[in-house]
Amino acid sequence: MIRKNHPKFVSTAAVLLGAALLLAGCGNSTTPAQGPAATSAATSAAGGDGYAAPTSSAPASSSAAAATDLKTASTSLGNIVVDSKGMTLYFFTKDTKDTTTSACTGECLAAWPIATTTNATPTVEGVTGKVGTITSPDGAKQLTLNGMPLYYYAADSKPGDVNGQGVKDVWYVASPAGEMIK
Repeated sequence: MIRKNHPKFVSTAAVLLGAALLLAGCGNSTTPAQGPAATSAATSAAGGDGYAAPTSSAPASSSAAAATDLKTASTSLGNIVVDSKGMTLYFFTKDTKDTTTSACTGECLAAWPIATTTNATPTVEGVTGKVGTITSPDGAKQLTLNGMPLYYYAADSKPGDVNGQGVKDVWYVASPAGEMIK
C-alpha cells in the first residue's frame, strides 16, 4: 500500500500535474495572442553630462527578428532612419566620419546603446545613404550610415519616439540620405 505522503507518490503527482498544465496551455492555436505588456515611458532625461542612463532601456537590435537592418519611418521630425522594429537611430556628433571606433564609450553606452547587425551585409529599405559596419569593442558589428556609427536612445520606449533628438546638442536623428537632422 502506498501512502499519500510518500516521496514517490508526491513526485509522481507533481509530474502528472505539470504535464496536465502543459497540455492545457497547448489548447486552441487560433486564439489571438495577448499583446506585449505596455512599457513605461522614461521618467527622466539624460543626466547633466548627457550620458547618464534614463530609466527605460533601449531595445536590442536583432536581425534574426527581421531581415531588414535599417528602414525609414515618418515621425514628428519627418522621415528618419529606424531599425527593423521602428526604433529611432541617432548620430553622435563627437564621432568622426569613416571612423573605425565609436566615440561613445563607458557610461555613454548605457544611455546610447549601439545599433548592431549580425548580417554580413546590412540590409535596408528606403535608406539611400551608404550603410556599413564597424567593429565595436565587444566584437559586435555596429551599423554605420555614411561612415557614422548609429545608436539608440535608452529613453525611446516605442517606435516613433525621438526623445534623443538634440540632447546636449550632440545627438541627432538620421535622414534616409544619411544626414543629421538638426
